[in-house]
Amino acid sequence: MTSTEATAAGSSSSGIWNLPNILTMLRIALVPFFVWFLIADAPGLRSESGLWRWAAVLAFAVAIYTDKLDGDIARSRGLVTDFGKIADPIADKLLIGSALVMLSVLGELPWWVTVLILVREWGITALRFFVIRYGVIPASRGGKLKTVVQTAAIFLYLLPLAAFAPWLAWVAFAVMMVAVLITVWTGVEYVVEALRLRSQGKRNAGQ
Repeated sequence: MTSTEATAAGSSSSGIWNLPNILTMLRIALVPFFVWFLIADAPGLRSESGLWRWAAVLAFAVAIYTDKLDGDIARSRGLVTDFGKIADPIADKLLIGSALVMLSVLGELPWWVTVLILVREWGITALRFFVIRYGVIPASRGGKLKTVVQTAAIFLYLLPLAAFAPWLAWVAFAVMMVAVLITVWTGVEYVVEALRLRSQGKRNAGQ
């Protein structure tokens, strides 16, 4: 690669308007549509075919796919940007948080599940910013597994198949309980890691 090509590659990877970032913005833009589709399918407004609920399922599935796609593209093409590092987790939390809140508003998911997961998610985000001067807390394997299980549980809750497969509600609840356990466990792990970073940072500063 020539110096000119290297400069061009560097500028393309640092700009906001690249494909991974556009996909992240698309995921954020899908959130209000996803919420609206669920509201449109609420009791009293629900269509006979459950069309709006299926639209919500499709919007959620597309948003989740863009989450995987933008990460794969960013890493394979060297398009990881500071904007993407900040916007990507925000997009994830907006989507997951909106889904949990709406499922609870509709009476399909206990509020304690939603509150517990959201407190953990935003609490760990705040903790990361609090200890960033001592070091970065990377996403752990458990954290990635947590996201996968949460997503699977929400997807099962969203599927409007209860009339055809009553057992699906029990499967969805079981998967959600696994998600809750992993969420709490990884939250504890991140707190321990944050305390370790803070302690190590203070020791280094005192040397």
